[in-house]
Amino acid sequence: MEIQQKQNRKRRANSSTPKGRKAAIKEIVREPTSGGIIFKRQDNKIKILLIQDAKSRWTIPKGHIEPGETAKQTARREIGEETGLKNIDILGWLGKINFRYRRINKLVLMTTQVYLVHAKDNNEPIQKEDWMISIKWFDFDEALDLIEYEDISKLMLLAMRKIRTGGY
Repeated sequence: MEIQQKQNRKRRANSSTPKGRKAAIKEIVREPTSGGIIFKRQDNKIKILLIQDAKSRWTIPKGHIEPGETAKQTARREIGEETGLKNIDILGWLGKINFRYRRINKLVLMTTQVYLVHAKDNNEPIQKEDWMISIKWFDFDEALDLIEYEDISKLMLLAMRKIRTGGY
């Protein structure tokens, strides 16, 4: 009987996941990323640049830190790649946020370093990448309402304080 139970357990472990059930987590992956809260002054208002990701969520530009790159270098590179903006100043570090999500049978722990970034040329065109739904400048209050991640919202409020006081 004991041999039969072991064989049954082994068969269940090797079978595909039943429909409607998620595969068991088999690996934890850490992904360090970096990005920025990008602002410009236009018509006496502060505008914030947001991207709309493939899942229709409005967020900030960010991406994976490559080997040999600092978080600040990554923020500059990713902002350039995801928005087309090159004429920027990275004014300072705002903080880090942690995301957790599932990718099939992996638990991904993402840590994002977030910088305050000034777009210096109000006329520099923005350009989205193919995987994005949209990219757009918003008045600060509207951008704050659209962000779906509470931790990014908190950093946006900190960013606005620093912009208003010149504390960067």
